[in-house]
Amino acid sequence: MVQRPALTRDRIVDAAVRVADRGGLVGVSMRTVGRELGVEAMSLYHHLSGKDDLLDALADRIFTGIALPAPDAPWRPAMAARAASAREVLARHPWALTLIESRRNPGPALLGHHDAVLGCLRGNGFGVALASHAFSVLDAYVYGFVLTELTLPFEPGESTEQFVDALDLPVDAYPHLAAMVAEQVRGTGYAYGDEFGYGLELILDGLAARLEEGK
Repeated sequence: MVQRPALTRDRIVDAAVRVADRGGLVGVSMRTVGRELGVEAMSLYHHLSGKDDLLDALADRIFTGIALPAPDAPWRPAMAARAASAREVLARHPWALTLIESRRNPGPALLGHHDAVLGCLRGNGFGVALASHAFSVLDAYVYGFVLTELTLPFEPGESTEQFVDALDLPVDAYPHLAAMVAEQVRGTGYAYGDEFGYGLELILDGLAARLEEGK
């Protein structure tokens, strides 16, 4: 008879991640996670107090995968690297978008991540208010961009050019859209994901200007 590995909190959270990756948060329960592990749901209660505790642990797990900025790192490349890492992790686990900032009992990884981001900014001359604004606008951009990427109405394998060609936009009715498609999309290999870096640079430019102004 094959011996199962001992049940631990980490193994339970690993299983919950797999369940969420397959069916979203709606599919996560003590019962479904127990089934994923081949145990009765009641066995999980030796390691977790219930579903809320499980969701708190799931949110915390996401932050263990996002690159942390070092406190003495130059702020601009550190924030760019952290944004790119967050985008990659959230795209891999789309269910996390609605979870990670909604928990009333944040775990040590989540709190440590937030403290590290603020610490890097503060260490580079950002005041408390500007560091807070920077953190907020960067996360809003990353989360919004990932959500847009995940919900684009493309068919599997369909390119942006193929999509806009199927729309067949009349130039006289939508001249500015048509001009953008002609210049930015047709024959360029354009992909929406390529916009991420450009938009991020705009935000970082604005933050650099505010830092220079002492705001």
